[in-house]
Amino acid sequence: MYRSGAVMAWNVFRFCTALRGLGSIMILLVLGVVGVSYYAVVLSIYGPALTSGGLDSSIALAVLLMFHALLVMLLWSYFSVVLTDPGGVPPNYRPIVDEERGDVDRLTGSEFSQLTTPEPTNTRIRYCRKCNHIKPPRCHHCSVCGRCVLKMDHHCVWVVNCVGALNYKYFLLFLFYTLLETTLVTLSLLPYFIAFFSDGEIAGSPSTLATTFLSFVLNLAFALSVFGFLIMHASLVSGNTTTIEAYEKKTSPKWRYDLGRKKNFEQVFGTVERYWFIPAYSEEDLRKMPALQGLEYPSKPDLDFQES
Repeated sequence: MYRSGAVMAWNVFRFCTALRGLGSIMILLVLGVVGVSYYAVVLSIYGPALTSGGLDSSIALAVLLMFHALLVMLLWSYFSVVLTDPGGVPPNYRPIVDEERGDVDRLTGSEFSQLTTPEPTNTRIRYCRKCNHIKPPRCHHCSVCGRCVLKMDHHCVWVVNCVGALNYKYFLLFLFYTLLETTLVTLSLLPYFIAFFSDGEIAGSPSTLATTFLSFVLNLAFALSVFGFLIMHASLVSGNTTTIEAYEKKTSPKWRYDLGRKKNFEQVFGTVERYWFIPAYSEEDLRKMPALQGLEYPSKPDLDFQES
């Protein structure tokens, strides 16, 4: 029994180490897909078409304007997720009440002192034995990052980071702009992809044709996969939950953090509309909405937390 547990722990450690090692490779892979798409759409097809005149020139201009606008937003969102800390537990964090379980009785000093015992029996305080500190509401430990993450959703190898309270909005915007960009590229290259299987002559060098074909296939694959992923996360946002919480509460009929779709949306994107589609928050939202800091979350006081 002990041996099997040790083997499992070693395998998990190796897996987490491998995920950490993928870091720069995944960023290069994302940039590689962007580069191939840029070469096919801008340099090979629609860039040269600007000088052709007539309707073709107008279509090329429209495609290039949309392509570059979406690309800027995609890369801005992507590197915001990569470079933004998802949120860690502050030093000496002490909750006043057990918010996650809906308690109203204040926690006492004696309850905190019990956490230092080898086998703590206090169930009113969530404590991480790996990090050796108290866990705020909706906080989970990430084995890849090796620390607790505020409102952790998942560890994403594509962004080489955890997705949590402080960068979840940026992650959703990355998915959104990736879907728009890959759909645009797929539709833009569709006539040329169809032409591969026609009997007529196709202009361009073999390398250009190969790049166009590859770009179409890659963007179509990403558009389809990101679409499903974005639908899933839209459902999570509408219920004010995370991927981890959705799994944990799958048998619970009610969720105390579900405040209604509008307020649930604002818990992630803020209340200022002009900031909804950019990876940033207004100073007003950061000041007035503690949920954006990842430590406190408004909830329905009449609902007790139900563990799965």
